[in-house]
Amino acid sequence: MGSGGGIPGLFLAVSLDYSRLVLLDASVKRCEFLNKALLSLDLDRRVDVVCERAEVAARVPSLRNSFSVVVSRSFSQPPITAECAAPFLQKDGILVVSEPPGGNTELRWPKEGCQKVALLPEASIKNQYSFVKLRMTGTCPDEYPRRVGIPAKRPIFQLKTD
Repeated sequence: MGSGGGIPGLFLAVSLDYSRLVLLDASVKRCEFLNKALLSLDLDRRVDVVCERAEVAARVPSLRNSFSVVVSRSFSQPPITAECAAPFLQKDGILVVSEPPGGNTELRWPKEGCQKVALLPEASIKNQYSFVKLRMTGTCPDEYPRRVGIPAKRPIFQLKTD
């Protein structure tokens, strides 16, 4: 989600040569770069680029509830990332989000807030690099994601502070 310059999407595509991947980004310029990179790496047969906002793409029937894993790096704040990622995940699917080093993932990803979109924070890895892992416990309610811009204006939960 939010493939940007291709990290981590291109790295995962090269590393997981048995997987089909979808790289999602809203920027036409970044999507053009990704498509060129996929062609040059001979990955275009098993990796697709979807050039669309996550709030829109998550409503596409072929993408909704279709993925066992969603990864996100620098997409947005936790409530926005949760709301935009959850609709893509199958039941028991995993969301892995790159986190700022030294952050308190329990405060940034509160269980009660994540449950609104059927996500459950399970683990966090904290060292030089930080990640949080959330599991999809059911199906994301049909009301999510809300239309473009609303997740940022009215987040599904507030970030807690220390």
